Amino acid sequence: MNHKWNYRPITPEEEQASEQLVRELGISPILGRLLIQRGITTATEAKSFFRPQLLDLHDPFLMNDMDIAVERLNKAMGKKERILIYGDYDVDGTTAVALVYKFIQQFYSNIDYYVPDRYNEGYGVSFRGIDYAAETGVGLIIVLDCGIKAVNEITYAKEKGIDFIVCDHHVPDDILPPAVAILNAKRADNTYPYTHLSGCGVGFKFMQAFALNNGIEFHHLIPLLDLVAVSVASDIVPIMGENRILTYHGLRQINSNPSVGLKAIIDVCGLTEKEITVSDIVFKIGPRINASGRIQNGKEAVDLLTEKDLLAALEKGNQINQYNETRKDLDKTMTEEANHIVTELKGLADRRSIVLYNEDWHKGVIGIVASRLTEVYYRPAVVLTRTDDMATGSARSVSGFDVYKAIEHCRDLLTSFGGHTYAAGLSMKIEQVPEFTRRFEEFVSKHILPEQTFAVIDIDAEIDFKDINAKFSSDLKKFNPFGPGNNKPIFCTHHVYDYGTSKVVGRDQEHIKLELVDNKSNNVMNGIAFGQSSHVRYIKTKRSFDICYSIEENSHRKGEVQLQIEDIKPAE
Repeated sequence: MNHKWNYRPITPEEEQASEQLVRELGISPILGRLLIQRGITTATEAKSFFRPQLLDLHDPFLMNDMDIAVERLNKAMGKKERILIYGDYDVDGTTAVALVYKFIQQFYSNIDYYVPDRYNEGYGVSFRGIDYAAETGVGLIIVLDCGIKAVNEITYAKEKGIDFIVCDHHVPDDILPPAVAILNAKRADNTYPYTHLSGCGVGFKFMQAFALNNGIEFHHLIPLLDLVAVSVASDIVPIMGENRILTYHGLRQINSNPSVGLKAIIDVCGLTEKEITVSDIVFKIGPRINASGRIQNGKEAVDLLTEKDLLAALEKGNQINQYNETRKDLDKTMTEEANHIVTELKGLADRRSIVLYNEDWHKGVIGIVASRLTEVYYRPAVVLTRTDDMATGSARSVSGFDVYKAIEHCRDLLTSFGGHTYAAGLSMKIEQVPEFTRRFEEFVSKHILPEQTFAVIDIDAEIDFKDINAKFSSDLKKFNPFGPGNNKPIFCTHHVYDYGTSKVVGRDQEHIKLELVDNKSNNVMNGIAFGQSSHVRYIKTKRSFDICYSIEENSHRKGEVQLQIEDIKPAE
């Protein structure tokens, strides 16, 4: 894939603010510039960014309906009502259910949890789930990471005498469900200062409010932050503002004293002795928790995350690891099939979107396949399969394009849909697929910007190898945790050369292990370029080239850095 390199300009005002930060904080000009790019313009803001404080979390009672939600939960506990914690089957949903269940369970025993089956019930609140609640004598359901569109289901529950508290972060429709309380900072009448919480984050704020109201000290909530960090990283919500505070302290919890269930997952991922980062959650921990809902049932993930016995947790962790292996095999096969279909599509070069339907595809993996297609073809993608007599599927988007709006534009063709900017779920009658494909393409073509149709690498700063010293690396570490809104900085160095020892590596010789020098210093820098072995012939010609990269700690040599090469181009 050809990447366009985008060098972010800096205005004279930003330059001035950056110089001020450099003087006040004693950091390098490059790092001053990185802070300015993140909207941090004063030394006070920089200090809270580098050392996020739990004291800076917002008052949970600023959220609409929070007082009503806490009052209803207190009433349920006072009257010994049975409470059901209900959540979606993905990472965000299962961590949210585990968090709320674990916290309330410390003070109250008449409580249960429920995760719908992806295949028999589908996404969100189901009639079957409500029937289960009615049969088991439930008076209050707390629903997490879904429920904002469940108008009919929550009306049905109300008729059965069951109240609902909705904790969600997906975009609501104009009509809200008849729940007792709706905690969602994306409501049109929102009063909460931060709108990017994950579903699990909303559950945490609810528990924070409950604790405040009942005189439970905040330190009792800290052990739950490991689950919040897993949800924030996996659900790809911005890691700035309140999410940064939650993730920063959640990672500290994961690395110092993770819950038994997470400890088991860390163990099966082979991460036991390693300092766990956001990318370990995104690529190793999250997919395993997700695999449970994709292949079997999301309830097994909650069983693991709430487990108190390490041996039992390890057994469950190994089972979930097996689901992940199955998921990987399905993912590989389906992605190959999808790529084959796309290459056969007529007029692919002129299309701005991809919509694929295959009734034999596994419902649990279509979201991953949609992600793969957006990565390869750089177009919003919808992948659909057959469930009974319906086409159900997942949509994924490219940077800056709101796929939820594109789907909403076709809502008259759909039986249900939900989601946010970059990811959504939808279902429709099978006969509507061709018309949906046409209308979706029409909307995307009209609204996507030219620069959103190819991969762009945003370069934060141009530097020389001499700039990369121990202090620079140590200051750069303070920018952790990285994620949307605070992406890992990408640097560019011009006119670098092979030291003479670079070589292709990997099972299929697909990566390059690099040893590089530039013409400004004697530093030999180690680097790895994943999947870029096609560049090796040029590198070996001894001609100079430009690289853009992030700076990582070398996992084999502590204290040393390694460049993770994003792209290589012949020097201009």
